[in-house]
Amino acid sequence: MVTSTVELRNVAGTEAALGWAGDHTVVVDRPEGKAGGKGLGFNGAQLLGLAIGGCYCNDLRYAAHEMGVALGDIEVTVTVALDGVPFLATGAELAVRCETADGSDARLVIDRAWQVCTVANSLRLGIPVNIVSPA
Repeated sequence: MVTSTVELRNVAGTEAALGWAGDHTVVVDRPEGKAGGKGLGFNGAQLLGLAIGGCYCNDLRYAAHEMGVALGDIEVTVTVALDGVPFLATGAELAVRCETADGSDARLVIDRAWQVCTVANSLRLGIPVNIVSPA
């Protein structure tokens, strides 16, 4: 089994959080005026969309390499639908534009990437999420 761990801590003087994994960071906050938010970073729904779309973009590259296809431009737009109190994500849609370097149809790469997309597959199947005591 492989694991991936991220860390988050509050940002002094704000009510935002800084998250990191290795050398990469992201700021997490609520919109301006929402529960002390200052709009300094991404909210949860945006992070969910970025996780889905970012993973899929990576998997487009993995699939293309596996298939020996050189890709050109990639554009992925993710829309996350939220509903209820508290808000829950009720669905997500990806609009995908993917070009191959030689102009051939990218549909096989698009489909293969969707088959192996870690985040999308995990969400579709559901995973347990639990709070545990700190180490």
